[in-house]
Amino acid sequence: MAIAVVQVRDLFSAAMLFSIYSLLSAGLFVVLDAGDVALTEAAVGAGISTILILAVLTLAPRYEKRIDRINWPAIGVVLVTGACLVWAVSDLPTFGQPDNPVHTHVAPYYIEHAYKDFGVPNMVAAILASYRSIDTFGEVIVIFTAGLAVFSLLSVRPTRRKSGKTENAE
Repeated sequence: MAIAVVQVRDLFSAAMLFSIYSLLSAGLFVVLDAGDVALTEAAVGAGISTILILAVLTLAPRYEKRIDRINWPAIGVVLVTGACLVWAVSDLPTFGQPDNPVHTHVAPYYIEHAYKDFGVPNMVAAILASYRSIDTFGEVIVIFTAGLAVFSLLSVRPTRRKSGKTENAE
């Protein structure tokens, strides 16, 4: 899906493919039991971003022009960013090892105290609604702010200038 977004020259089709990609990502987060992230991805990625992109497309040409030259600055930025990401990933602890910091400090406390502290049988819900409530509230604020921004942008009607006339002319 990501390759199709990059390859297509019809910007409306690219917007729809991007929306499908975001929706598939949200579905992946649901499968991985990350409901809060899935909700945020569906609302912001598939919903609000698609509305904003379609609003911009009403002001832009529908088809992207083909460029025959290579954009070396863009390639340089991508290579530098990719190198930084590879370097950052090399410093991460090995995935799934029992001696990782998350397994030795935070997880045992949550497992031992989540039900006693809140009485909620679903440990994930207890963690999201209590220990990580500020983070979850932050995600809600992000979604709400994005919704307000889209509403405010779409509620203003664009004004068109009259061609060939000045304001002072009668």
